Amino acid sequence: MAHEHEHAATTYDRAFAVGVGLNLSFVAVEVVFGIFAGSLALVADAGHNLSDVLSLVLAWGAMVLGRRVPTVRRTYGLRRSSILAALANSLSLLFVIGGVTWEAVRRLSEPAPVDGATMIVVATIGVIINGATAMLFLSGRRRDANLRGAFLHMTSDAAVSLGVVVAGILILATGWLWLDPAVSLLVSAVILVGTWGLLRDSLNLALDAVPDRIDPMAVRNYLINVHGVVDVHDLHVWGMSTTETALTAHLVMGEIVAYDSFLAVVGVELHERFEIDHTTIQLELGDPEHPCVLAPAHSV
Repeated sequence: MAHEHEHAATTYDRAFAVGVGLNLSFVAVEVVFGIFAGSLALVADAGHNLSDVLSLVLAWGAMVLGRRVPTVRRTYGLRRSSILAALANSLSLLFVIGGVTWEAVRRLSEPAPVDGATMIVVATIGVIINGATAMLFLSGRRRDANLRGAFLHMTSDAAVSLGVVVAGILILATGWLWLDPAVSLLVSAVILVGTWGLLRDSLNLALDAVPDRIDPMAVRNYLINVHGVVDVHDLHVWGMSTTETALTAHLVMGEIVAYDSFLAVVGVELHERFEIDHTTIQLELGDPEHPCVLAPAHSV
């Protein structure tokens, strides 16, 4: 299993390197030609792409830090850095949205001439580059939230660049200069939708909420129905990182069990059913003379 993880990480290191290189080069092209063509839509898309380059770098860095071994002081290692990276990405995207929206509103009242042909050519290159970058993370998007974020960012970039192509064509056909800032506002709206979900999810993970893919009641129902278990309390499920989930629980037993084999079976079942990686379970006999102080509901 360790060899498999190491191989996957090495593969995505290469994917991140290629993705960052391609998109950073394209950002420079968009800024230069956006200024040359007088196109705010191209400059807005360049800002969006730059934020995605930063998000790729943060996700890549978090993945590298997550592979660091635990220490005496940091007993979980640096796995949580992936959550901090997701939170930082969402906040930086909100900053980009504010700047682009402000300038687009100003341009709507004062339209400026743009070069529609340049918009079309450069944005078409963006569709190709962003689409190719998204494919680098296609296979890992279901298991890793960091990779899923990278995939969604690049996919949305390809869609936004396609919108700029359409705006360029319409400007050439109609001469309507207001289409450029209008597309910029559309770009901002697309970014906002994706950013809001990323911000919500990363905040939830940072606050130790149960990951969205896991139903906490289903976990409780499984544990309470394990043979020999009569009660479950102090159940906690949280994200150690964007890919790994931890669980702690107290199980009150109605009978004495083979301790090691019982925990091994429950651990395997929790992993296979709910993708919970790190399980810590305390077994109790429910002695009324020595009740668990964490038994009452909502105790932490």
